[in-house]
Amino acid sequence: MKWPRVHLKPYDYVVIAVALLVIVAFSRLAVDRGGPAALVEIRSDQGDLVYALNEDRVIVVPGPLGDTILEIENGTVRFVDSPCRDKICVAAGALSASGQWAACLPNRVFVTVSAAARDESLPDIDAATF
Repeated sequence: MKWPRVHLKPYDYVVIAVALLVIVAFSRLAVDRGGPAALVEIRSDQGDLVYALNEDRVIVVPGPLGDTILEIENGTVRFVDSPCRDKICVAAGALSASGQWAACLPNRVFVTVSAAARDESLPDIDAATF
């Protein structure tokens, strides 16, 4: 099978370039949450908890299935253990960059790494996320 030759016009190249720039700009906005990571925000049925990312500690968060264990160590946070069946949250690994998140949905525990100063222009996580 022989592919037909495509002849692009000058404005086709402009449209392709603009589309690529828009994709790169939105990708950077989606990843960059403004500033170096400094806080760990934990949301659960028990309420919201906030910890400094630079203070090593083990956190036990109760949930409907049992206790979820999180560990903050060396500037990262990770799920150590959870009573959920598949342990996808544990497999997510360590989080260290602002904007990264992991969740144990069966146990309703959501962890986010964020910058020190919370940017109020960023959207909050809504109930549909849980």
